[in-house]
Amino acid sequence: MEQLETTSNIEIIEIEAGETHKTIETCVGVWNTLSDFDGDRKSLLINVGGGVVTDLGGFVASTFKRGIAYVNIPTTLLSMVDASVGGKTGVDLGTLKNQIGVISSPDLVLIDTQYLNTLPQNQMRSGMAEMLKHGLISSEAYWNKFKDLSKLTLDDLDELIYESILIKKHVVDVDPFENNLRKTLNYGHTLGHAIESYFLSNPNKTDLLHGEAIAVGIVLASYISTRLVGLPMETTTEIKAVFNNYYGIIDFEESDLKPIFELLKYDKKNNHGNINFVLLEAIGKPKIDCLVEDAIILEAFKFYAS
Repeated sequence: MEQLETTSNIEIIEIEAGETHKTIETCVGVWNTLSDFDGDRKSLLINVGGGVVTDLGGFVASTFKRGIAYVNIPTTLLSMVDASVGGKTGVDLGTLKNQIGVISSPDLVLIDTQYLNTLPQNQMRSGMAEMLKHGLISSEAYWNKFKDLSKLTLDDLDELIYESILIKKHVVDVDPFENNLRKTLNYGHTLGHAIESYFLSNPNKTDLLHGEAIAVGIVLASYISTRLVGLPMETTTEIKAVFNNYYGIIDFEESDLKPIFELLKYDKKNNHGNINFVLLEAIGKPKIDCLVEDAIILEAFKFYAS
């Protein structure tokens, strides 16, 4: 940033990394710093980082002085294909994911996949979960490109990242405020977010990255889809094999399930107390606003572990 040629003043604000710092307290710190730097309505906030930075930075920009311009430069695979695109900004409320926020699109998103060379393998896996999800909700042709993840190279990823962004962009353009089609982007996220929040809040658990939790949620949602809306079991078994081979299997104890179920009631897709799932009738054919009984969710956890 210091090397940019501009007549404007450039100031650098750093925040701590990780989901535990995606809080309103961090926002207050950034707002205060912007104020100390004499930020005004003509200021530009450039968010350079992963999903936490682009989510939080977008929220900070959208609310400071009732809204200033902002640019996202995502540096993780997850933020390139998901967090930095679509205008969802916000922070967590305690361990509850993304409870506070607004929809406000960045003025520009700049993606340089060379940043991926700096990432550890678990961060790459985290981002891949969202790309796999895009395949499942959009088209079998795109999903099939991920059948053997061990053979993918960074060169392959450039094209796949671009295609993934186009999938999300189309959905967001059609339904920017998540009244209908955009809900499909939450496939695997109802249980995935609850699992992620539970692991964040439990000191006896190792924190899961967002995509690691969503990977579990997708396998669970696929089984539920087979039970409720006709997704062929053969397809569900294939989905499970792809995810479990790439991500491994997380051990859930029976005592974990009650608090995970409790967290479901905070999901943003819920209406009038009903917990709404996105399910799949077939690859590329998602169905929104599906109600699921606890007994079937329990079955899904048993299927995941088997």
